[in-house]
Amino acid sequence: MTLNLKHVIGKGITAQEFMEGMQVRSMELSNIPNTKERFINTYKDFTWKSEKEKEFFTSISTRADLISFILCTDWCPDVIWNVPVLLKIMEQSQIPTEILIMEEHLETMDLFLTDGARAQPILVILKKNGDVLGRWGARPSYIQKVMDQFKEGNPKKDSDYQNKLNDVYKEIGKLYNSADQYQEVILSELQQLFSNIEKRQLDNKGIL
Repeated sequence: MTLNLKHVIGKGITAQEFMEGMQVRSMELSNIPNTKERFINTYKDFTWKSEKEKEFFTSISTRADLISFILCTDWCPDVIWNVPVLLKIMEQSQIPTEILIMEEHLETMDLFLTDGARAQPILVILKKNGDVLGRWGARPSYIQKVMDQFKEGNPKKDSDYQNKLNDVYKEIGKLYNSADQYQEVILSELQQLFSNIEKRQLDNKGIL
């Protein structure tokens, strides 16, 4: 049965409203001295490294039946890095996008848990009738792997758990800071997501 979120449509805020309402925070572990500044600069400075990628997302603009949600907050470092890129991709694809502040939409957030946790950001692609077609998040796969490996190696929270978790956050911060590789991975993963959505819809129509 297809998950339908028609009742959530229109309950979010715009990307501009989200940016304007962001608090300024310092995230030492992630090496982000000013979260609002980093978010806005990442958004403004985003560039397409490949014309082929840009053309792919431009082609999605012919799909007038799509919308998207981004479940997030302004206090998560992964949001600071990833959401500006997601917004640029959605803009290029001309997909209307609403930001759903996680704390205000926990019921929706809990439909898209990552390993049982409320990891963010989560991008949800829907049809305008509310049918959910796919999701992405909360991190590019190679960065998420770092956290997955930590959790596999530390199934129980011992006395040193928080210190070890802080080290993981530092490692993840270095991966984000080291280069724009994470942006390229997001682009690649979203290309795959949209390709899978298109294939499933063609399959359902009996075309393939």
